[in-house]
Amino acid sequence: MATERELKKRITSIKNISQVTNALAAVSASKANRAQRQVEATRAYAGKAFEILHNLASQPGVGSTGHPLLTARDEIKNVAVILITGNRGLAGAYNSNMVTYTERFIRALGKPTQVIAVGRKGRDLMIRRGYNVVASFDSIPDAPSILAVTPISQLVTDDYLSGKVDEVFVAYTDFINLIARRPTVKQLLPLKPFDFSDMAVAEYVEHIDLSGVSDRVYSYEPSPADLLNVVVPRFTDLQVYQSVLEAQASEHSARYVAMNNATDNAAELIEILTLERNKARQSSITSEILDIVGGAAALAG
Repeated sequence: MATERELKKRITSIKNISQVTNALAAVSASKANRAQRQVEATRAYAGKAFEILHNLASQPGVGSTGHPLLTARDEIKNVAVILITGNRGLAGAYNSNMVTYTERFIRALGKPTQVIAVGRKGRDLMIRRGYNVVASFDSIPDAPSILAVTPISQLVTDDYLSGKVDEVFVAYTDFINLIARRPTVKQLLPLKPFDFSDMAVAEYVEHIDLSGVSDRVYSYEPSPADLLNVVVPRFTDLQVYQSVLEAQASEHSARYVAMNNATDNAAELIEILTLERNKARQSSITSEILDIVGGAAALAG
């Protein structure tokens, strides 16, 4: 049995750790709320952007030629997956769950796949498991602007246009609330202006009523085809941006839950160790009393 001094040291150490985990939980909750607000702030923009894309793709003369990023390939030979994870740990199973989910998706595809890793944790795990990681982005700031994620979408857009890949997917953790989140994989390229069910911004544009949108007549300057060349890459950037915001909010919420649980566990452990320390103290006091009584009895004898 540990001595009273040893138990006291352990209790002090655990109290110090619980103060750190409690502070990390508070910081993560604040960051998750900020990321959630940033996601909500872009929903109106996402909705209008998709509505314009839908209308432009429906214009006479545009649908016959189409945009390269809207055109599906007849044969899928190579696939790219943008994997979004965190740069740091202390978030429970957040990173490992996302990597495992993506790994199952890649195996189900059965196609040669290259991985673009956003976050050091995902990059390291995918390299360790033998996947082809062709690029890594590990300096995305908290509360990023869309310019911070544009290099990611630009990379996959160039690869798609050059024919290096025939499909592009984005794998991220979908933020539901501060407690719940789920890994998901959505199609990024080719874009589908008439079916948004599998897009990364589906949950933000699903409330839009598209009935009659394609029938509306607008005067576009320059031509709809020229505008489509601008809108389509911008919408691709938007999907990647929304995915990064979702992933960041999910990471912060996962870290909040993990650190909150660690704080609660520390409190329970402190309670148990305090009880053991009290027992050790009582045992020590009882032993000293017995020694005194024994010594007194010896002197009296």
